[in-house]
Amino acid sequence: MTVISRSLHRVPRSKPSVAWTLAIVSLGLFMTTLDNLVVITALPSIRRSLGASIQSLEWTVNAYTLTFAVLLLTGAALGDRFGRRRMFSIGLATFTVASAAAALSTSMGMLVVARSVQGFGAAIVLPLTLTLLSEAVPPARRGMALGVWGGVSGLGVALGPLVGGAVVSGISWHWIFWLNVPIGLALVPLALTKLTESRGPAAHLDLRGLALVGSGLLGITYGAIRGQALGWTSTPILASFAFGTACVIAFVAWELRAPDPMLPMRFFRSRQFAATNALSFAMFFGVFGAIFLLAQFFQTVQGYSPVQAGLRTLPWTAMPMIVAPIAGTLSDRVGARPLMFTGLVLQTIAIAWLAAIFTPDVAYSSLIVPFILAGTGMALVFAPAANAALGSVRPAEAGQASGATNAIRELGGVFGVAVLASMFSAHGSYASPHAYTAGLTAALPVGAAVLAIGALAALLVPGIHATRTQRQSEDDMAEGILTA
Repeated sequence: MTVISRSLHRVPRSKPSVAWTLAIVSLGLFMTTLDNLVVITALPSIRRSLGASIQSLEWTVNAYTLTFAVLLLTGAALGDRFGRRRMFSIGLATFTVASAAAALSTSMGMLVVARSVQGFGAAIVLPLTLTLLSEAVPPARRGMALGVWGGVSGLGVALGPLVGGAVVSGISWHWIFWLNVPIGLALVPLALTKLTESRGPAAHLDLRGLALVGSGLLGITYGAIRGQALGWTSTPILASFAFGTACVIAFVAWELRAPDPMLPMRFFRSRQFAATNALSFAMFFGVFGAIFLLAQFFQTVQGYSPVQAGLRTLPWTAMPMIVAPIAGTLSDRVGARPLMFTGLVLQTIAIAWLAAIFTPDVAYSSLIVPFILAGTGMALVFAPAANAALGSVRPAEAGQASGATNAIRELGGVFGVAVLASMFSAHGSYASPHAYTAGLTAALPVGAAVLAIGALAALLVPGIHATRTQRQSEDDMAEGILTA
C-alpha cells in the first residue's frame, strides 16, 4: 500500500479530477477482482454446501466470466455512445445489486443467475476503468497511473483468497458476496459527482456489430465451458463452436465496412495491438486455468481451512500489489516488451516447476519460490500490457481498444479454466488426495505451454523507440489532415 500511496501522490495534478478518477476506477477494478478470487477460494465450501460437481463449480466461476467476456465489447460501446461516466455508474450499481442477490442464494441455480448479472455489471465497469483513466492522465505518465491501477488490482488479488477464507471459515460462503455491497454503495455517488463525462467518436451505436460479436463470443465461450462435460467432439459443442466462429467472421466482415464500427479492424494491423492481445490471451489462459485448480489444493488435498489456504497463497497473490506499480512506471521508460516477456517467462517457469513438484504431501516451503515467481510474472504483464494496447490507438479510440483487450483476455481465462479442468477430469478427480494431485499435475503443463507461447508473442511487440516513432508519425499525419 505504501508503494501505491507514493505513486498516487506522484500522479500529475494538471487536472483536478485525476486523483479522483484514479481512486474511483481502481476501486471499481478492485471490487471485480476481489469478487472473482473470493469465489475461487470458496469453491470447496460451495461444493460441500450445495453438493456441486466440478461442472457446477465451473459454472459458478464461468457464469460470471461468460457474460463478462461476451459483453465487454458491448459495455465499452455503450460507454462510448451514452457516456462513460453514466455507464460506469450503471455498471457499478448492477454489480452491487447482483452481489447482494448472490449473497442471498440458496441453490446453485440462484447463484449462477446472480453471477451472470454480476458479469454483466463487471463488463461495463472494467473496460471503462481503462478508458476513464487514459483520458485523465497524459500519455507520458500513463504507465505510472496504470501501475497504480494494477497495484490496486493486485491488492484485490492478494486479499481475495485471504478475506474469502476468513469469511468462509468465520461465517458462511454466502457472506463473501456482501463484501462488494458497501464498496459499490460508496462508489456510485462518487462516480456520478467526481468523474468527468465523455463519449467516444462513434455517432451511432453499432447494433449489428453488437449482436454479431455477442452471439459469436457466446457460442465460443459456451463451447469452451461445456466441452469437458458434453465431449469436445459432441454435436452440441461442435455446433456451438461453428455458430460462434461464423458470427465472429460475420462481425469482422461487417466491421470492415460499417460506417461507425464498434471495433475498427485496422487496430489489428498494428503489431503492437495484435501481439499484446495474443500474449494477454495466453497469460489469462495459463494463469487462471492453473489458479482454478491450485486454489482448491490446500483444502481438498491437505485439509487446511479456507483462511489457512488463503494465507498460503499470499506469496503468489501479494506480488502484483507490490510489483505492478513499479512495472507500470518502468513501462514508460523502457517500454512494455521487456517487462511482458520477462513476466511470461517467469510464469512459465513457475507453473512448470509446480507441475514437477506437486505431491499430496508436498512441503509448503518448496512452493514459496515458484509462487513468488508466478506472482511477479503476472505483475510484470498487467500494467505494461494495458499501456501497450492503449498506446497503439488514438486517445479517442481508447474505449474500443479497452473493450477488445479485456474481451480477448477474459476469453483466454474462460478457455484456460475449461481446458485445464478437462485435463484434470481426464486424469484425476476429487475422490482422494492422490487422485486430485494426479489431475492437477496433468493439467498444469498445458498452462505452462500456453504461457511459453505468450512469451514468444511478447517478442513481437515493437520496442519503445519504434512505438514512439509510430506515435509521432500518426500525430504528424493527423496534424497535416487538420491543417489541410
